[in-house]
Amino acid sequence: MPELRILTIHDPEDLKVLRTRGRKVQAVTPRLVALAEEMLETMREANGVGLAAPQVGVSLRFFVAELPEDEETGEPRETFILFNPEIVKGRGEQVGYEGCLSIPGTIGEVARKDEVTVQGVDERGRTVRYKVQGYLARVFQHEIDHLDGVLYTDKLTDPATFRPVDAGQEELAEREMARA
Repeated sequence: MPELRILTIHDPEDLKVLRTRGRKVQAVTPRLVALAEEMLETMREANGVGLAAPQVGVSLRFFVAELPEDEETGEPRETFILFNPEIVKGRGEQVGYEGCLSIPGTIGEVARKDEVTVQGVDERGRTVRYKVQGYLARVFQHEIDHLDGVLYTDKLTDPATFRPVDAGQEELAEREMARA
């Protein structure tokens, strides 16, 4: 059972941390990798697909993300740990609903780049570059925003799209809105 607590906007002290730009990671250490692994466990337990270090009270520039196995296509689970990520290229646009573990029980419509190239450092300290599109591009951009103190609610296409959903069911609600 993970011991990390996900900060939420409902606590003023948490909100201060969530609104702070994360500091660059100077070196990928075993301690940071262990924290990232614990973040993955915390994210999975919360039914999330991404979690940035500031969301667990650590003002450093890294995040974890994971796409679950796709039972329909047979695509395996994809897990990402990325330190000091930067978007180096983006193109196209997609509009879709997003939720956030730090803003539980809500979703809202956000416009994002449809395809992004993100460069950073992996858990082995190697420079990596990912060219991602669609949903994964949305996840990466959302998590990188957290590293800059930006929340998805800052980027709503229209405040009227912000709506309540059952807490813990944000991802399901996002998919349902995408099909509507």
